[in-house]
Amino acid sequence: MRPIPTAFHIGPLEFHTYGLGLAIAFYVAWRYLLARARARGIRTDHLVELGIWVVVSALLGARLLHVLTNWSAYSGQPLQVLEVWHGGLASYGGLIFAVPTALWVKHRRYPEIGILEGLDIAVPALALGWCVGRLLGPQLMVMGGGHPTTSWIGMYYAGQAGKRIPVPIIQALEDGALFVLLIVVERRLERASTARTTAARPPTGALTAIAMVVWGIARGLDERLWLGEDGHLGSALVQGASVMLAIGGLVIGIAVYRNWRSFLTAPARPAVPGPTQPAEP
Repeated sequence: MRPIPTAFHIGPLEFHTYGLGLAIAFYVAWRYLLARARARGIRTDHLVELGIWVVVSALLGARLLHVLTNWSAYSGQPLQVLEVWHGGLASYGGLIFAVPTALWVKHRRYPEIGILEGLDIAVPALALGWCVGRLLGPQLMVMGGGHPTTSWIGMYYAGQAGKRIPVPIIQALEDGALFVLLIVVERRLERASTARTTAARPPTGALTAIAMVVWGIARGLDERLWLGEDGHLGSALVQGASVMLAIGGLVIGIAVYRNWRSFLTAPARPAVPGPTQPAEP
C-alpha cells in the first residue's frame, strides 16, 4: 500500500497537502469563532485582525519550539528550518505564542470581555480547528505517523518505513470528542443560568478548564504511548507541558466549580411588579 500523497501539481505549481490542510483548519476555526461571537452580541470588527495575529504567532511558535527541541536534526542543514511544508510544528509552541498574543489583542480591542470569558468563547473553535487540522495536517505530511505497528489499523506514511500507528486520526477523534463535550457542557450551563433570576452574572471559565484538563491528558498520553522516544528532549517536554496544562486546568476548574455553586445557591432576584390596572368606574 502506498503512502498518502503529500503534494500535488496544478500545471507548474506544486501544492503541499500539509499546508493546505492547515489553512483549511485555521479557516474553519476562525469562521466558527466568528459565529460564536455574533451569537453573543460581540462586535466582530476586529476579529480579522485577531485571527491574523493568532495564525502568525501560532505558526512561528510551533515551528520555533519544534526546531529547538530537534536542533540536532537542523544544525547541519539550517535551511531546513524554513521547510515547514514537510511538517514539524509543535502544538505547545503554537499555544505558548498564540494564547498571549490573542489575550493582548483582546485587551486592546475588546477590553470589556474578561480573560476567562474570552477563552470560553474561543476554546470550542480551537478544538474544532484541531480536529480538522489533525486530519488535514499531520495525516497528510511527511513522517506523520506514530510508532511502527503490525496492527490492522496501521497506515503507510511518506518518509517512514512500514506501517505506522495513525496518530493524527486518533488525535482528530480525541479533539472531535472534546469539541462535542464542550458544546454539551456549554448548553447545560446556559440552561442552568437562564433558570436563575439572580442579579449576578454566571461564572466563566468552565470550558477553558475542561479543555485544559482533557487536552492535556490526551496529548500527554499520545506522546507517551504512540509518539515519544526514550531520551528525546522534545518528547519529554511535551509530556511535562501536558501535565502542567492539566494541573492548571484542574486549578481553574475547582475555582469555577465553587463560583457556580455560589451562583446557583444565590438568593433569587425579587420579581419586578407589573403595572397595575385602573379600577373599573
